Order: sequence, then C-alpha cells, then structure tokens
Amino acid sequence: MSKIDPKNITNIIVTGKSGAGKQPRIDVLLEEFNLEQLSTGEIFRNYLGRFNEFDYKESLDEFYDEEKNCFISDGKIGRKIGTEDKDIILGLKAKYFVDKGLFVPDYITNDLFKSFFKKRNFKNQVLDGYPRTKKQAEFLLELMEEKNFKIDFVVLVENSDEKIIKRTVKRRICPKCKKVYHLEFKPPKDGKYCKECGTEVIQRSDDTEEKIKSRLNEFKEKTLPAIKNLEENDIPIVKVPGHLEEFTNENVYNSVINEVKKLY
Repeated sequence: MSKIDPKNITNIIVTGKSGAGKQPRIDVLLEEFNLEQLSTGEIFRNYLGRFNEFDYKESLDEFYDEEKNCFISDGKIGRKIGTEDKDIILGLKAKYFVDKGLFVPDYITNDLFKSFFKKRNFKNQVLDGYPRTKKQAEFLLELMEEKNFKIDFVVLVENSDEKIIKRTVKRRICPKCKKVYHLEFKPPKDGKYCKECGTEVIQRSDDTEEKIKSRLNEFKEKTLPAIKNLEENDIPIVKVPGHLEEFTNENVYNSVINEVKKLY
C-alpha cells in the first residue's frame, strides 16, 4: 500500500454504527485537512427542499411505473410538472419514497449523491453516511474511475452496542437551532433548555432503544459489507475508538490523528 501525503488529502469516508460518535471525529478531519462535510442528510434535505419549493401539489404516483418497478423517463416527468430542472426531478423521486414511508432505493440515493458530489467537484470532502450499502460502495468505486477522483482512506469509528445504546437514549436535541446535548456528558441548561437559544430540548423519535437496536443490526447487515468492499479495492481502513474514558477535544484529536498518521 502506497503512503498517503497529508498535504494532498482529497476525500475521506467516515463510517460507523449509528451513535458511535462519528461527528467529533469528522470535525477533527475537517479542520486538520481543510475539508468540507458531505452528509447524506444534507443531500436529501437539499433535493427535497428544491422540489418542495417548486410547490407541485398533484400526486406523484403517476410518475412511477409499478409494473416495471421504476420511474418514467426524466423527459416525461419534466413535461408533466413543467420543468427540466434535474435537481427538482431528483427531489421528486426522493419524495415519492419518503412520503410513502419507504426506504429510498440505492439507485436513487446514488443519483442524488453523484449530482451533489459533482457540485463539489468530486474533491475536498468528508463523506458522512455514504456509502451505506454494498451497492452504494460499488457505485462509488465505478464513479471514482469514471470521474478520476480518489478516496484516500476510510475512518471507521468503533464502539460497542451497549455503550451506544446507553449514550444515545440520553441524547437530546434543540428543535430550533439543532444543538445536540447529552443528559450525562453534555447536559442542557437546567437539564432541559438549550444553552444557545433557550428552547426546551427534546428526544428524537428514533432515539429509543428499540430503534437504536434496529439501526445497529442494519449496520452489521448492510454497511459492514460496503466497508469490506472498499477495503478489498485497496482503500485503507483506519479504525478509531468512539468511546474515550476522558472525552476532551485533545483526546479526540489524538485518537484520530495518531491512527491516520500510520498511513503517511
């Protein structure tokens, strides 16, 4: 395996179980290598937002061919809704599944990712939440070859299921400014108010033990094969601890960079 030049980092993937502690490690990489964060959440909000702003009120069912199990052509969609804007059409496709409470299939997620990543010139990103499945990993590898960019390495944030469950059920979020707190490690003011804007914090609906266990199982079944696929294609995997006995900015920084430096 060839050495990595720390002055020429182009793209990094950060992955791990839901609740493993990815964001503090992402923050280290963003600052250390002067990168931007590209998350699947941001991608979906962007395209759903574009379609919602378009304010199309009719049913989306007519755009999906149930017999062929696919959307009709983009050209037909564009003519029916009155725009050829690719971002709005992508948003329509994502919204079709979201509104039905269905998982967005890989081929739609891949299209959204490619379109958004292209806006960032396929470089200088920390990819957060992508690839999540083996099919997404395969698509990313094909895209790397097609667009001639690289992924320098993958950071895998490791944490036990038990610690994740214990930590996540006590997580709270400000519904207004989205500041994240923890009742034990980073408590809000008086145990319930956001320190930034004073709004009463809430528990996310998917932070229950049952839903956390479901996400942990999904990581094992879907994301671990994706990570293995990347590793088999010569992308280095850097394992860093998601749990630290003493959680400080310095300890988080050292736990990440000391492992990454082994690639230099």
